[in-house]
Amino acid sequence: MSHDDDASYKTLFSAPEVVRDLILGFVPDEWLHGLDYATLERVSGSYVTDDLRDRADDIVWRAKVEGEWVYLYILIEFQSTVDPWMAVRIMTYVGLLYQDLIKQKQVLPERRLPPVLPIVLYNGDGHWTAKTNVADLIPKAPGLLARYIPHLEYLLIDENRYDLAELVAMENLVAAAIRFERPESETSLMTLIETVNGWLEGQPELKRTFALWIRAMVLRHSRNHLVLPKVRDLKELTMTLTDRFDAWAREYEQKGLEKGLEKGLAQGESLLLQRQLARRFGPLPNDVIAQLGTATTEQLECWGDRVLDAASLEDVFRP
Repeated sequence: MSHDDDASYKTLFSAPEVVRDLILGFVPDEWLHGLDYATLERVSGSYVTDDLRDRADDIVWRAKVEGEWVYLYILIEFQSTVDPWMAVRIMTYVGLLYQDLIKQKQVLPERRLPPVLPIVLYNGDGHWTAKTNVADLIPKAPGLLARYIPHLEYLLIDENRYDLAELVAMENLVAAAIRFERPESETSLMTLIETVNGWLEGQPELKRTFALWIRAMVLRHSRNHLVLPKVRDLKELTMTLTDRFDAWAREYEQKGLEKGLEKGLAQGESLLLQRQLARRFGPLPNDVIAQLGTATTEQLECWGDRVLDAASLEDVFRP
């Protein structure tokens, strides 16, 4: 994932409502669904190791459990390409997180460490193929050595494994974000923006967050061919996209007319050249007729200039 894409995803998942919907909609666990998500709190995801090297993961949150600050950390790592060593990265991130908690004196009573839920959110092309447990990256060892092979697994949320009907049935912000990544058409994109705008009524800051993320997503999918001004909310984004899509459609329509006119002229020149060649050299072979039918205007003009002086058909089509 590029730096800009990564930053836009971090912005989206910096909203506690989005993290809540991620857990409720995509993590199948009743205990996690029972957490008090009104207590969600963002935690620093940047750490300095003992040898003073700076390391940072993506998003880290904590929540209250049964009214007390029992630190259940939700660590989220965004990926757009498959990393075969993701399990090692996650193990490193969790270790750095625990080191930081110890230094900050934020461990649980009796010197215990809080549980961590590592999540990898994948939105790339094709299914995720990397191992999700670091133990699966290590060959089986005999005897005593087998006891000391590390085991740490992350929860994979592969956006490709959810079909459109399943996502549409969910009134869920993360499900909407996945649908934004693969809209069926411009119309469906605009309809989805209106739907999310309705869900977020009375939440202007979250509307702004989604507007910024959707704008970044549309620019990425257009390979930055679409020029969009910065927007402040979903309503403004809707108006901007409507105007830009209309202008884009007119531009492509004009290009289509020009291309059609050019194709018509080329077909006319091709038929004329066929008649000239047939009068000069007799019936034309099928491969020559096919070559004339797929030629560009420039090629037809070049061959036409050679008709009168050429001694043979081969001379007309020489390189």
